[in-house]
Amino acid sequence: MSVGGAGAAELVPSPGDGLGFLDAGGDIAARSPLSLFWRRFRHDRVALVSLGFIAFVVLLALAAPLVIKLLGLPGPNVQNSNLTNAFGSPLGPSLAHPFGVDQLGEDVMSRVIYGTRVSLEVGILGTAVAAVIGIVIGVLAGYYRGWVDTVLSRFVDVVLSIPILLLGLGLGAACAVRGCVKGLVQPGVGSIIFIIALANWTYIARIVRGLVLSLREREFVEASRALGASDARIMFREILPNLVAPLIVYSSLLIPANILFEAALSYLGVGIRPPTASWGQMIEQATPIFNTAWWYMTFPGLALLFTVLAFNLVGDGLQDALNPRTAR
Repeated sequence: MSVGGAGAAELVPSPGDGLGFLDAGGDIAARSPLSLFWRRFRHDRVALVSLGFIAFVVLLALAAPLVIKLLGLPGPNVQNSNLTNAFGSPLGPSLAHPFGVDQLGEDVMSRVIYGTRVSLEVGILGTAVAAVIGIVIGVLAGYYRGWVDTVLSRFVDVVLSIPILLLGLGLGAACAVRGCVKGLVQPGVGSIIFIIALANWTYIARIVRGLVLSLREREFVEASRALGASDARIMFREILPNLVAPLIVYSSLLIPANILFEAALSYLGVGIRPPTASWGQMIEQATPIFNTAWWYMTFPGLALLFTVLAFNLVGDGLQDALNPRTAR
């Protein structure tokens, strides 16, 4: 393989670990970190399939109105009393309604597709907000140490001592009508993201603090200090880029946990409220009629199961691909 056009060295794959190429002179032309990551990640077929499923789910969420229109399904909040039998029980799957309908005559497939939007929005945005808060606090605590580390670490311990589900129930009920923080946090998706960020930033802060405590003593940080770099530059230009890999891995594992957390709050009645579709809310509504309408719980339950499983499998694949000590 020739690189760089005319006169460039001829490269051949290097034997052994495959971390680069050999040029005509026998020197190794190293791969970039991104190419190394992709080389390791693409060998994990389970993670690749899971990543493809996540991409499909994301596209489904973004194009939900178009998908509903193409499938010829009614909207998620369209009720039709004619789709229940003489006893008021919902009708099962059919060509017109592949996933059946609920007790109000709403199409289950439409609601499952729109529920994808809620789950991804809560999982991804909630994790992003929690990561930003946790990174800032973790970097400050690990870099400055001393009384800054003591105060911030004890604050983290206080938040960790509060049961997450109990905190979610209390805040979910308090924010359900008029929102929270003087109306800045609105009921519904906004309040769930607020609860997730408030509950989960502590874990990220602890991970970041431990990594920064180690990185602040490395030679490149000492070199930056010797060159007169400010603390802010050292923290966010020198140390923070070295935290990207572990943060990506942990965030990919935190997203499915947050999706499950939203589903649990919605199931308990303090999360997403009707008429907005949510998988946890649908499972709760289907519980009393499961014996006569199994499809109403089965399809949102499978959507929740496969989405959470896919994110976890991708997280495992990322951990293997980004860990240089993992042999492939």
